[in-house]
Parts: sequence; C-alpha cells; structure tokens
Amino acid sequence: MSRARLIEQIKQKKSFLCVGLDTDIDKIPEFLKDYPDPILEFNKRIIDATKDLCVAYKPNAAFYEAYGIKGLQSLINTWKYLPSECLNIIDAKRGDIGNTSDKYARAFFDEKASGMSFDAITITPYMGNDSVTPYLAYEGKWVILLALTSSVGSKDFQYLQTGDGYLYETVIKKANTWAGADRIMYVVGATKSTEFTNIRKFAPDNFLLVPGVGAQGGSLEDVCRYGITKDCGLIVNASRSIIYASNGMDFAEAARTEAQNIQQQMQAELEKAGVI
Repeated sequence: MSRARLIEQIKQKKSFLCVGLDTDIDKIPEFLKDYPDPILEFNKRIIDATKDLCVAYKPNAAFYEAYGIKGLQSLINTWKYLPSECLNIIDAKRGDIGNTSDKYARAFFDEKASGMSFDAITITPYMGNDSVTPYLAYEGKWVILLALTSSVGSKDFQYLQTGDGYLYETVIKKANTWAGADRIMYVVGATKSTEFTNIRKFAPDNFLLVPGVGAQGGSLEDVCRYGITKDCGLIVNASRSIIYASNGMDFAEAARTEAQNIQQQMQAELEKAGVI
C-alpha cells in the first residue's frame, strides 16, 4: 500500500486505527473451539466487525508461531482474509544479518515462497543497515522500525546517550538515510506521548505506529496533541481492548462497539488537526 493510498483511507474512514490480531486461543470464546481453526474463525469475525472502522490490521507473529504448522496456516489464512483496502502489518520484530534478513523478508513478503505478502513488517534495527535493506528491496513494502517502545525496559537502552542524543534519536536519524517517509515508519509507544514532539524533529513526515492505547493506558488525546501531522502521520494500534472486549457469543459486536468508540475519538482529533 502506498503512502497516498493510506492517507486516502484515513480521510475516507475518518480513522487511523489499527486492530492488533494478538489472538490467544486461551482467551477466545469457548464456542469457537469447536471450529476446525478457532484462531482463524475468531479473526474473521473480528475483521468483519471492524473493517469499516480501521485502516490497518496487525497480526503478531508470535501468537501464531507458538502453535507450529497449524498456527502458521492460521496466519496465512488470516492474511488472505484481510481486506485489501487496509494496510496489513506483520508484527514480527525481526532483526538479523543480511542473508538471514533476506529469508525473513521472503517469509513475510513473498507470497510465492510462503503464501503471505504483508504490506509492512516491524523490525528491530539494532544490527544496522544490512539487517534492514533486504526488506526495502521489496518494492512498495513498508519497514516499521522500533524507535521508542512503551515497555518498562525501554529505559535500559533506548535512552542511552550516544554523543548524538539518545540512542532512539540516533536510530531515527540514521534510518532516515536508508529510505524516505514513503517506505519507513517508526514504532513509538503511546505511553511516551510527551516524546512525540522531540521525535517529530527527526521524523517530521514519517508515519508512526503507536501501540499502547487502550489496555496499556496510553492517551489518544496526548498522542495526537504531540504527534499528529497534516497527513495524520499516525497509526494507533489497539489489540486487547478491542478483540477481547467480550468473551461471549457477542464478542464481535463488543469489538465493533469498542472500535467505533475509538474511531469517533479519532475523527474528532482529525477534525481538530485539520486533516479532514
């Protein structure tokens, strides 16, 4: 998906919501476990209930890989079911030397090889340029680099002084020499909202993938106050607060209600910022 098409979707749907498909078989409604593929059935119903309210979906690879071949097949079939108008992101957080990264890129970008071709992938950038460029070799695909996460441990490394600012600042400045804002996004946790002003100094035009709104307690209003741009520039992810809004027969309807609440807040923020 191109940057222009993503912006078009944001304006059309009045939303910059990403629904995280962190599907845990131990948390899905019991009645779904009678289906041949409970994870896929759960995902399909969540997608059907939310696809007009969001601009992206983000399966987390670990929640599928944990179940071996069956889990990978659920992931492949989930990717196939995702609506074409939505950005589809694989949250894989891979990061390795060039020849290994090449195989990871093939796994998630080359449909002929693996059965999947996601639009974007999350990457750990700490092995440098040669761990990232194999993904950029796939035309039209996005690389989403971890910059400043919402995890408690983010202070262990991301705030280290490098002589050129914090380490997370150095990552952004260096990565922006590898590709433009039409190919690279950054992960910035919603609980770090006051840092968005600083991040925008180094990444004024890049889209930021923002986890941590919802169950993790991040403030959508604060994220927008400090991070929104004329093109929106934000994709805000919510996972547990949407997909586990109910564990009963009404789980899909409850997910829709929660997604709609977030979308309405996003519409207000987009109008306030003059994006729509």
